Amino acid sequence: MPQKLHLLTITLILLIYIITALRLPEFQEAPAFRNGEECNDDIIHIAMTLDATYLRGSIAGVFSIIQHSTCPENTVFHFLTTHRLSSSLRRTITTTFPYLNFHLHHFNTDLVKNKISTSIRRALDQPLNYARVYLANLLPDTVHRVIYFDSDVIVVDDVVKLWEINLNSHVLGAPEYCHANFTHYFTPKFWSNSYFSDAFKHRPAKPCYFNTGVMVIDMMKWRRFQITAKLERWMEIQKRYRIYELGSLPPFLLVFAGDVEAVEHRWNQHGLGGDNVEGLCRDLHPGPVSLLHWSGKGKPWLRLDSKRPCPLDGLWAPYDLFKHGSLISDR
Repeated sequence: MPQKLHLLTITLILLIYIITALRLPEFQEAPAFRNGEECNDDIIHIAMTLDATYLRGSIAGVFSIIQHSTCPENTVFHFLTTHRLSSSLRRTITTTFPYLNFHLHHFNTDLVKNKISTSIRRALDQPLNYARVYLANLLPDTVHRVIYFDSDVIVVDDVVKLWEINLNSHVLGAPEYCHANFTHYFTPKFWSNSYFSDAFKHRPAKPCYFNTGVMVIDMMKWRRFQITAKLERWMEIQKRYRIYELGSLPPFLLVFAGDVEAVEHRWNQHGLGGDNVEGLCRDLHPGPVSLLHWSGKGKPWLRLDSKRPCPLDGLWAPYDLFKHGSLISDR
């Protein structure tokens, strides 16, 4: 084969590979949800990450939010993504949710490239997991409050109830779990060195675990107290000393634990994806439910596709708009 033809063949193969790799799953168009008569002009801002791996979960999450909202047209979504996929993702969101009010914000992964250390699960090490650290840089200054949701949540209540919680003097509100053994989230090296462990010494309340997949954030206070810089500092310390094992969660505990506005547990029924190693099935926590969260290794769309779902994965399935699913029919 002539050299020029050989190079052309290789180039075409590479282009086909790239196009295939960037091809996103296709979704059915969601119904239009409109505001009720009691709605005013108050806007709710919600931030979520968007990537190819978790896109199916993100789409289901958005669908659940607007379906259960009294004022869905008042909800503005801020999707954090990388520049590489932004055109494809914009097209996917627009065709799936033609009436959705949303913005795409490009996260520069170079910001964390040298700050990420390996964790117990590879998925936790993806740069986009750290985009929430940079919310104040990504969102416009006009956004004073935002709800951050992970891509594996389903909301089964009106999100305005979460939006309207009083943060009082706190930067952040989230459901806390004070029965969890807080020491497990950090290595023995952390607890044996007072320079690290003293971080929790003068907090207003007992430091407790909270899950960062559901957070209500006062962006004005975040900027005023330079929270991004504080989170980055702990990421740099981790890179050097290895003081925790769980990706982007521990820096938030180090900055906020003991200084969080407690939110009702109903807003984060987390852990439905099982543990971070085996992803075993789990039950709901006792009490009412406003949000289901498949945190952990097991994701409902993967288990459903493999015909090995957990019992609670059936609660996720009705929100799945994946085109090969059976939720929505044109009949």
